[in-house]
Amino acid sequence: MSRLPELYVAVDVEADGPIPGPYSMISLGMAVAGHPELTFYTELKPISDEFVPAALAVSGLDRDRLLREAPTAEEAMGAAAKWVDGLRVVGRPVFLAAPAVWDGMFVHWYFTRFTGHSPFGATGSGVDLRSYWMGLTGCEWAQTRKGAIKHELDLADVPHTHHAGEDAAELAQVFDAVRRRRPPAR
Repeated sequence: MSRLPELYVAVDVEADGPIPGPYSMISLGMAVAGHPELTFYTELKPISDEFVPAALAVSGLDRDRLLREAPTAEEAMGAAAKWVDGLRVVGRPVFLAAPAVWDGMFVHWYFTRFTGHSPFGATGSGVDLRSYWMGLTGCEWAQTRKGAIKHELDLADVPHTHHAGEDAAELAQVFDAVRRRRPPAR
């Protein structure tokens, strides 16, 4: 196994519907916990005509502009895979999300569909912030909302904007604080 450290790549997705395929991932942000200089952001051209107006509204992105100006899914995911693979010179990328089920579903599907494989591995598995917090603190699931975790860590002033790049940076900052709080390894 490589002696390079694990790099926790915080991933955030904005989408125009509940699942990939019939609906589109419209932006993707990634940031490495503990390394605020290591970030990636892209918007994506929608891959289908279907969308849920309320889901689209969350991101504030203009679908017509994305259709005209955003890179295709192949271009965006190719650039994202290249960025993740480029991290391997300094560490071993590990997928991180909150919730990992939502973001991971889109990211793994898009990488597999548009690049042939995920740079995070064949299963697309990774770390879920909420599950990690439960294990660390012994709390119940209901107490693991990111806002509650941020409050506990005195990070309540770190905004959540629904911009995938900014929210990936937020998650990276929160996870870095969570890891610093943990008890030392035995």
